[in-house]
Amino acid sequence: MHLIIDGFGSNPKLLESEELLYQLLDDYPAQIGMTKVAPPHVFRYVGSKPEDWGISGFVLIAESHISIHTFPERRYVNIDIFSCKDFDSERAIKIFQLQLHLGKLRSHIINRPESSLGEKVDALVNR
Repeated sequence: MHLIIDGFGSNPKLLESEELLYQLLDDYPAQIGMTKVAPPHVFRYVGSKPEDWGISGFVLIAESHISIHTFPERRYVNIDIFSCKDFDSERAIKIFQLQLHLGKLRSHIINRPESSLGEKVDALVNR
């Protein structure tokens, strides 16, 4: 399951906080039933255009990864939750909406095939 969230209208102060992003990524996997395998990594990026700066962070989970990219000047955030395990997407969205004070959001879910990852790999290898 791959959940993509585009969030708009957040408080820029929230989106520029490396500490908030780190804490959110540190706590979030357990809140949606995932297993964190390493601490989050959070980086500040400053591009050639002033409005392109932001904070990016990711956390590896046993099920895959979660990443967040913020653009404080644009009051925009992009979030990806990529997992080989299904999860409650409505809860996942609500947590980010509340934590980042998103005024508006757009989300997309890409579902993986029903078979488990191991079965898919076996089927490809044994063709």
